[in-house]
Amino acid sequence: MLQHLRWVVIFLVVLLQLSLSTNAVADLYTLRIGSGHPAGPTVYAGVLRDYLVPELKRRVSAETEHELRIIEGYGGSIASVSETLEAVQVGILDIGGFCTCFEPAKMFLHNFQYFVPFGPEGAEEGIKAARRVYDAYPWLNEHLETNYGQSLIAINGWDNYHLGSSVPWEAVEDLQGVKIAGAGPNLPWLELAGVIPVQSILPDAYMAMQTGVYSGWLMFPSAYFAYKLHEPAPYYTLIGFGAMGGAIIITMNTRSLERLPLEVRDIVLEVGRSYENEAAKILDNRQISGLENLRNSGATIRELPNEVRAQWARSLSNFPNEMAKEADSRGMPGSEIVRAYIETITQSGYDWPVEYVIN
Repeated sequence: MLQHLRWVVIFLVVLLQLSLSTNAVADLYTLRIGSGHPAGPTVYAGVLRDYLVPELKRRVSAETEHELRIIEGYGGSIASVSETLEAVQVGILDIGGFCTCFEPAKMFLHNFQYFVPFGPEGAEEGIKAARRVYDAYPWLNEHLETNYGQSLIAINGWDNYHLGSSVPWEAVEDLQGVKIAGAGPNLPWLELAGVIPVQSILPDAYMAMQTGVYSGWLMFPSAYFAYKLHEPAPYYTLIGFGAMGGAIIITMNTRSLERLPLEVRDIVLEVGRSYENEAAKILDNRQISGLENLRNSGATIRELPNEVRAQWARSLSNFPNEMAKEADSRGMPGSEIVRAYIETITQSGYDWPVEYVIN
């Protein structure tokens, strides 16, 4: 009840702000942008704040007769990680950034990159591959527009997934029965290897590992260091599940987009595409600096032996096909999209540790 009341109050406040701004100056347009993750330690939110917002305001001011006023709300101040899709849908946010991993049902097929682990470890490469799939399959954007009243303006992702833990381990068997947290669609990476998967979110990770709720996290270097997870869980094993390009989507309420003048609308879409390039470069840089900072902070870092990594990959060899068929059963083009993603990466010259076949 209190949660619903909070949303009603926020909605009334932003409506009042919008009314005041548009009535006072005819060519001043107010947009509300936000994410459930904080903009400091989380790359995609940081690039929203530091690049997309100022670039939108700069270009609209320089290239049109209009001005943008942008109200920002990161770190769940307007909507949490699991509320952002709905916040954009109802118009509490005009633009929202979120991980499709926190919407495993509504965004099931948008998590296609999670269905294919052990892919490219560079964020830039992963995002480019996901973008090719998005461009080749309009269904992904149409699904957002038809069901949730919002348009895709950009994709982003996470850097290379590894495993941090509060306990040391050598072989996959050592993790059987151990509770390890993840974001949702990556939990089968653990379950199929005999680990006990636990659904969780980053803001809860530090305290949960400190108190023993679970003993590790599937997490990429940029966030593992930024959220100081090496303090309760100092063992960081480089596995290389891959960078999840396209796991983050930036969407805009379709009504909000359509009420903008055409020239402003074009700028929003153009800046969205340039945001992808900017975010990809920063992700790769933060992956490097994250690992360096972990080493300098005293974390124990080791690289998983190739034979152990190959063993883990083999345990997931049929996972992409299973998820593709699950999407098919839901009336989605699952086999087409998962197959296209695998083929796109294969054509780039990437050498998979296991052969994935979509029947």
